[in-house]
Amino acid sequence: MPHVVTQACCGDASCVYACPVNCIHPTPEEPGFGTSEMLYIDPSTCVDCGACVSACPVGAIVPGHRLDEQQSRFADINAAHFDVTATGAARFPVDPAHRLPLAPIDNPRRLAVTETLSVGIVGSGPSAMYAADELLRHPQVTVTIYERLRRPFGLARYGVAPDHLATRSVMRLFDDIAGHPRCDIRLGVRIGRDVTLDELRDRHQAVIWAGGAPTDRRLTVDNATAPGVLSATAFVGWYNDHPDHDRLPVDLGTERAVVIGNGNVALDVARILTSDPDALATTTISRHALAELRRSRIDEVVVLGRRGPVHAAFTLPELVGLVDHGANVVVDPADLESAAGMVIDDPTTRAKLDLLAEVAARPTAAGRRIRLAFHRSPASIRVDETGRAVGVVVDHTRVGESGAMEPTGVTETIDSSLVLTSIGYRGVAVPGLPFDDTRGVIPHDAGRVLDDETAIPGLYVTGWIKRGPSGFIGTNKTDSAETVASLLTDFESGLLPVRRTTRRRRLLDRLG
Repeated sequence: MPHVVTQACCGDASCVYACPVNCIHPTPEEPGFGTSEMLYIDPSTCVDCGACVSACPVGAIVPGHRLDEQQSRFADINAAHFDVTATGAARFPVDPAHRLPLAPIDNPRRLAVTETLSVGIVGSGPSAMYAADELLRHPQVTVTIYERLRRPFGLARYGVAPDHLATRSVMRLFDDIAGHPRCDIRLGVRIGRDVTLDELRDRHQAVIWAGGAPTDRRLTVDNATAPGVLSATAFVGWYNDHPDHDRLPVDLGTERAVVIGNGNVALDVARILTSDPDALATTTISRHALAELRRSRIDEVVVLGRRGPVHAAFTLPELVGLVDHGANVVVDPADLESAAGMVIDDPTTRAKLDLLAEVAARPTAAGRRIRLAFHRSPASIRVDETGRAVGVVVDHTRVGESGAMEPTGVTETIDSSLVLTSIGYRGVAVPGLPFDDTRGVIPHDAGRVLDDETAIPGLYVTGWIKRGPSGFIGTNKTDSAETVASLLTDFESGLLPVRRTTRRRRLLDRLG
């Protein structure tokens, strides 16, 4: 039986290049790679060689005959992506004439110059580590990584849910990269406080900014900053022991929590709030957060989506993991009516709707539950006489004739004194670098930082601060490869600044 990609897929394409028959799609060369929720194995082409199993950094690929009950859905999910759709077109090509006989081989090319190259990377999250990995393939390149926190790897450490142990295991790969003899990682170094960007540029011929999108998008309704309203970004940091959020004032004394937004982070937050603390005790969860969760009175978490189930922001693997791994999930059948009769060609969306319908048809179970509510748009936060949040006023929505969401005129209030906003991350401006405030990114051309459409020699960008907060851990691998390719091209063309031996550089060399 063919191998199957399961929920823990990080999408970094390591398996694509390991596969000898090119049966894993989409590949980075195919247009759907950047937006695909996971990778898929064509069951008609897979030869069960197992090369992909050892290549996967998070252990997401399982032989079909070894799938457990909680993974069994993924066999059908993988197969569905290679069926011919109602439009007559396959999601990925299945005709061998349209497929390379072998997967592309990812061997680094030899650089056209022999000089040494020193590169500084700001940040140590996935985009930074994948960039370092690309650079270190070339023997004349040395890399120094600067991280403001005392522990590395950014969202791979502080953003992945503690019970997603397989996904967190990607840090083993990053440990290997950080341990490379030509890689130096310096923790506890804040750019602008301990060292300036100019000083980094003095020391290195090239600097890659990989600072990510460190803040969250703000909810713009009345009382959105009231006590009791927290960002999911901060809450995730709280239970993952992020030093910026370990003192977050989290009150779990309410019987209901409301999460505004229904992406993967929202589902993670809801799952943590309703999980058995004894089960969480075996994970990497913060000990102080675990102690608070043991005292929690929360019985229900309501996850609000402004749009309907067809446009739910969570991914199919995240929903499968939530439903099939013990969470008590509730869906009102009425919330699914907007999808009835719609022609859905995309197999991922079809599978989401089928699973939501399955959940909606189940009898309600006792115990803590997660309620997925669709067509609910937050209108305001209701507060008490002290100004503290006590509920969320929501407008019911529907799809208008133009296809946009519009209010129905029906309003309801969901009582809760814990409201978590999960409507996305956002990049922040970096002193000394240009910034597109509208998009929350550093403007660039294939990773080259642009100032008034002109590339700044020696400055590059990668990750969320480059493309916006989209994709998964592995998406950063392709993104960083593009940036590194630009950097190496500039190096070969003699376009990088010359390192300067200055007093500032000697001071910088003593950082550690």
